[in-house]
Formats: sequence, structure tokens, C-alpha cells
Amino acid sequence: MKTIIFFIFIIFTTNVLSADELLTYLESAYKNNPTLNAQRENYKAVKENVNISRSEFLPSVSISGSQSSQQNSNRTNRAGTTLSDSSNTSEVQSISIDQKIFQGFQGYNSIKKSELEAKQALLQLKNTEQQILLQSATAYYDLVYKINNTQFNLSNVDLFERQVESDSSRLQKGEITLTDLAQSESSLAGANAKFITAKTELFTAKSNFERIIRLSAPEKIAKDNFIKSISLNFPTSLNSALTFSEKNNLKLLLAKLDYNISEKNVDIEKSKFSPSAAVKYTQSHNKNFSSSIDKTDQETLKATVTIPLFKGGENYSSLKKSKFKKEKSNLLLQDTINEVKTDTANSWSVYQSSGGILKATQAQLKAAEIANEGVTLEYNSGNTRTTLEVIQSRSLLLDSRISNAIAERNFSISKFKLLAVIGELTLKNLQKS
Repeated sequence: MKTIIFFIFIIFTTNVLSADELLTYLESAYKNNPTLNAQRENYKAVKENVNISRSEFLPSVSISGSQSSQQNSNRTNRAGTTLSDSSNTSEVQSISIDQKIFQGFQGYNSIKKSELEAKQALLQLKNTEQQILLQSATAYYDLVYKINNTQFNLSNVDLFERQVESDSSRLQKGEITLTDLAQSESSLAGANAKFITAKTELFTAKSNFERIIRLSAPEKIAKDNFIKSISLNFPTSLNSALTFSEKNNLKLLLAKLDYNISEKNVDIEKSKFSPSAAVKYTQSHNKNFSSSIDKTDQETLKATVTIPLFKGGENYSSLKKSKFKKEKSNLLLQDTINEVKTDTANSWSVYQSSGGILKATQAQLKAAEIANEGVTLEYNSGNTRTTLEVIQSRSLLLDSRISNAIAERNFSISKFKLLAVIGELTLKNLQKS
């Protein structure tokens, strides 16, 4: 009876989960996930550093103006004679142009560093996009499994309810013992406990789905074919997967960029030891400059050359610090290279093994369905099958269904993880599939 009510409910539910909608969910997460949008804003901010660095090569122009008023009173000369009060008002207007001529290539290296940081921010954005797509696919497949698991357990509860009713009738006829009925009732209680657990896990899966994908979680599965919902060109061997990851793995590309940035930091610190030159032009217009001069115009051209000699050891320590960080980045890069190789090998292995496990669970499920059908028919016909054998057969069928659903979920997720580790998990690639 519970099964009938459940299926009537889901028939009239508007939200439907199907494999064809996977791309829609991924697109929603791609557009609306807050973490991903925050990373997009970060990329825009970092790109502005390039313009900031370029501004060092451009002149700096400023306009200033001032007005002052001076009132003199209670004045006396050396003889003590009182002098009349006086006042003086002056205005100054000036324009200054500063142009840096040479900074020991510090400005050039700063631009190159900013460009590398912009590339790094872009890769970080792509890495976040990839992680969100992977999280979204994982949430999707986990929800599919949890919906299936809930339905399997509900169906199991319904079967044991009917068995308890049947065994109660058979006990009254003397066909079975009270022990047989107790076994059926115990199995029904266990099935109800598993069903409650499955519903709780489904609620958690829905919450996680909505948090990542930013859409309401669907209530049912239109067609259980999500294993075939993604058709992409996967590596044909471990060697090809390793080749892909060496070129496209985002973690590795970020580590390489981090090392390149550390090299530029060393160059910037070295440039601080070089002389620098700058030119400053100032034009000013003064009114009532003094009691003897009413107006004056002034132009100043100033060239400055600065040669750093000693800064208390700061420049030397800064250079050594940048070299230490460069070596740190190099060591981390080497570690990342090995880590990516390991991750690629593991992802390839999991992808291959999960496919084999899926085929095995499909065969297991098919055999369990045949066995359960035969045992149930023999038991209902009054043959030698015992209540315990029926319970064991149904438990085996439930375990086989759940194992197959888990294998389907794991195989699908392994495909996405493999795409991520070789750097091919992008929305554009998914839309082409």
C-alpha cells in the first residue's frame, strides 16, 4: 500500500530528474554558484594590476592651488613706535609633470609579473569552474542514487508487509509456525529502519544538491539512464591520460606560473640596486607674492638621478628572501608534478575498476532477481522453502540493487574525476558531448 501511495505522489510531482537534464543542472551551477562568481570577481580585480603596473611608465600630472591671507597687527619698530596694521593675500596655482625615465627594469619586470598574476588568476578561475562542475556532477549522481535507494527500501518494506499478512494467514491455517511469523515481523521492522535511514540520506543529498547547483532538487527519476548521459572522448590508456595531464592539469599549470612569478620577484629585487632617473616639470603662477612683487610666473625643470648605496641591509635581505621563495616554488613545482602523475594514475585506475565493478553488480542483480522470484514462488506454493530462505533471498536482492546503484554512481563520478585530472572538465566540452 505504501508503494502505491508513493508512486501516486511522484507522478504528480512537477520536478523530474532525468539524465537529459544533467547539462541544465551543470549550467545552473556554472552561472549561479557563489564560490564561482566570487572567483570571477577576483579575476577582474587581479587583471587591473596590469594597468596599475603600466601606469609606472606614464607621466604623473597634478594641478594644485592655494590661497593664503595674512593679517599683521600690534606691530612696533625697534624704537617702540606703533606701526599700522597690514594684510597680505596671495594665490598660487601650479601644474607639475613627473616622468620616471629609468628604474633599473623594475617597471618592466613589474608589468611582466602582473601579466603572470593575471594568467594565474584566470587559471584559478578555470580550476574553480572545474571543481564546481565536479561537485555538481557528484551531487547529481549522489541524488540519483539516494532516490533509487529510497525506492528500493520502500519496495522492500512493501514486500515484507505483504509477507507478514500472508504468514499471519498461513499461521492460522497451521502451515507455518509462530517462529516463522516472528522472523517475518523482525525483517519488516528492519526494513522500516533501513527505509527511515534512506529517507534521511535523501534529505541530505537534496540539501547538498541545492547548495551547489542553486536549483530546487527534483523529486523523482524520469528514466534511470544517467550512466549514458555523458559521452566524451576519454583517454584510451594510462599513457595518454598522463600526456593530457602534463599539458592541461590546472594544478600543475598553476604551480608552473607560481614559479615564474617568483622569478620575476627576484628580478624586481635586483633592479632595486640599479640607479634610477626621473624628470619633473613645474609651472606656477603667483599673485601678490610679496609687498614688492605683485605677480610672478615660474617654470622649473628638474632632473634627478638616484643611486642606492646602503639601506641598512634591507635591499640585500629582500633579494635573499625572494631567492628563497623562488627555491620554495621550484620544490613545490617538482612535488606537484609527482602529485599530478599519481592523481592521474589513480583516477585512471578507479575509472577502469569502477567499470568492471558495474558489470559485476549488473550480473549480480540479474541473478538475485531470478533467485528471489523462484524462492518466492516456491514458498507461496507451499513447497519446502522456509521463511528464513525467503527473507535471505529478499535481503540479497535489496543488497544487489543497492550495490548496483552505488556502482552506477561511482562509475559516473569516476568519469568526471578523470576529466578533471586531465584538464578536460569544462562546460564547453560538456556542451559538445
